[in-house]
Amino acid sequence: MPLMASVRRAVILAAGLGTRMLPATKSVPKEMLPVVDRPIIQYAVEEAVAAGVEEIVMVLAPDRVAIREHFGGGSRIEMIARKRGDTALAERVLAPEQLATFTFVEQREPLGTGHAVQQAQPYLAGEPFALLFPDDIILGATPCTAQLAAAYEGCGAATVIAVQQVTPEQIPQYGIVDPDGPGNPARLRGIVEKPSASEAPSGLGVVGRYVLGPSIFDQLETLEPGAGGELQLTDAIAGQIAAGEPVCACRFEGRRYDAGRPAGAIAAAVAAAIDREEIRPDLLAHLSALMRTEQ
Repeated sequence: MPLMASVRRAVILAAGLGTRMLPATKSVPKEMLPVVDRPIIQYAVEEAVAAGVEEIVMVLAPDRVAIREHFGGGSRIEMIARKRGDTALAERVLAPEQLATFTFVEQREPLGTGHAVQQAQPYLAGEPFALLFPDDIILGATPCTAQLAAAYEGCGAATVIAVQQVTPEQIPQYGIVDPDGPGNPARLRGIVEKPSASEAPSGLGVVGRYVLGPSIFDQLETLEPGAGGELQLTDAIAGQIAAGEPVCACRFEGRRYDAGRPAGAIAAAVAAAIDREEIRPDLLAHLSALMRTEQ
């Protein structure tokens, strides 16, 4: 499914501290931790590109040099490959930077997801854009970003949010939406950040994929900082709803893994590897042997 022409840009947020993956993230950005043979963040880039995105703005913390190098040129291995005349190796090294046109901006202080999105505003030309949180790896036949873009066009929304059904035990870990009816996409009456299971308006939790219209920046501009002095994207979306703008939730098709947690990253790696024909037979043999040993 190609992405609608009105959504040609994407923003990827990669300025978090990565505390859930310590000590691995003490010196390596969590977004650069490998899932099979690609860093976590490349899955988000490839999803956006597969949906038709051409320009990607990455919002980074000041120390995220490795991400810039991965999607830029001039690496040591590239120079060695060129010196040796190893064209195949050079092509593999250059492949990430050729996926799209990249712009890198910094969020110098961790002032919330809303503040991070604001850093990308000058590069979005006042147009709708996709927003991806790379911790969420979503595998499936149709890119999640493309599904949201189609929903954005179809329901005339100011914002479309990806959601999935979560268990009552998981509800306090998520933003939870309040849909106006069972449709998909469904217009929202509200959104609540991490409610208790008894207070949640539904069991639909927000996943790290959005298509946002330019009016989100009007809300961010007037938003008061919340807990910890941070500007939260959820609060800005709630402001859109309160202002009467159509905000919709889309229950996407695909398998989502939280690669920002150890168990989720392992599950994502196994799932991504099984999807690859050249890896699947050996992996299944290893897993089968492992399961026999555990029994």
